[in-house]
Amino acid sequence: MPTKPATAPAPPAAAVAKDAHWAAQRDRLRNRTRPTVALTICDDVDAKATLESARYALRRIRAEAEDRPGDTTGPVAVARAEQDLAEAQAAFDEVAIVLRFRALSRLEFEALKKAHPATEEQAEDGHDLNVESLAPELIAKSSADGMTVDDAREYLDTWSEAEANALFNAAWNVQETARMDLGKG
Repeated sequence: MPTKPATAPAPPAAAVAKDAHWAAQRDRLRNRTRPTVALTICDDVDAKATLESARYALRRIRAEAEDRPGDTTGPVAVARAEQDLAEAQAAFDEVAIVLRFRALSRLEFEALKKAHPATEEQAEDGHDLNVESLAPELIAKSSADGMTVDDAREYLDTWSEAEANALFNAAWNVQETARMDLGKG
């Protein structure tokens, strides 16, 4: 009696659906962009004050309008406050400088940290890294705007301590940004 060639059974429909789902998920995971943060610098004190004042006024006017739902002047006042805020934001945006920083890949970040080990003195103080040499390179490598190492070093050396720290912290903190949640499955 001749034997029939065996044919592989068709996979269960649920398994196929699951694989298709995973393939789509995998594509989405591969195409994720790395986290980005913005550091906004505004030296125009008046523009900053006007923007904060407009934000405060809008919050106050909205709260008042919510407290008086039957008053027809509330929505008009809210609309005007929203317009004032939009104008203040536009004026602020015109004078502000926005620096954007994007997270490096984990391997690139680890290699950068290894390239800047702590000096003996820093290690004695409990530090793992030489932040002085790391900072300009990290800032430049994570800059989404094309900032160079020389630019970063100049800013770190000439800006106030608080501003230099904010610049470094923007580049460092984006490396530790997590955009996920361990929710209930």
